[in-house]
Amino acid sequence: MGLAPLKTFGIARVIATTMQAISGAGYPGVPSMDIMGNVIPFIGGEEEKMQQETQKILGEFRGDHIEPLAARVSAHCNRVPVVDGHTVTVSVEFSSKPALADVRRAFDTFTSVPQQRQLPSAPPRPVIYREEANRPQPRKDAECERGMAAFVGRLRACPALDYKFVALGHNTVRGAAGAAVLNAELMHSEGMLDR
Repeated sequence: MGLAPLKTFGIARVIATTMQAISGAGYPGVPSMDIMGNVIPFIGGEEEKMQQETQKILGEFRGDHIEPLAARVSAHCNRVPVVDGHTVTVSVEFSSKPALADVRRAFDTFTSVPQQRQLPSAPPRPVIYREEANRPQPRKDAECERGMAAFVGRLRACPALDYKFVALGHNTVRGAAGAAVLNAELMHSEGMLDR
């Protein structure tokens, strides 16, 4: 979700490091003595999945297939002792070279089909920028907007790529159950469930 508003600038390369909540491990999750006061720098298959899914989700539908986003994506995935909310630090390079103000405006003005159709589960603003220097944070932001919005913050120049920022999403609401409901609402609005 944090990258979706930035597609217009031509995403060329992405480096993302996730700090994933323990609820993302499913039930019964990670043993308490393994995660408390610890960071686990490996989640089996997650890095490959994140790299491929980013290209697929941000790709273009071409009638009978999805043309993946032509960007190089590198992911590091970590499990952290947070109950809900996956945090991602992102560095991104663009084929066009937007000004910082243009990137910020893209976050602030982004909407998509769920907002245009006013679907019941869609938040009015799918991506919300947090001004505070120490946000977004799972404990303070993940539950906002019923868990259905993504939060971004700390947008700044990146010395390796073009810009970097922090993104946060509620993994069990927006990332799983809520996304399934929103997808069903979208399919219904397309007439796909009436067949």
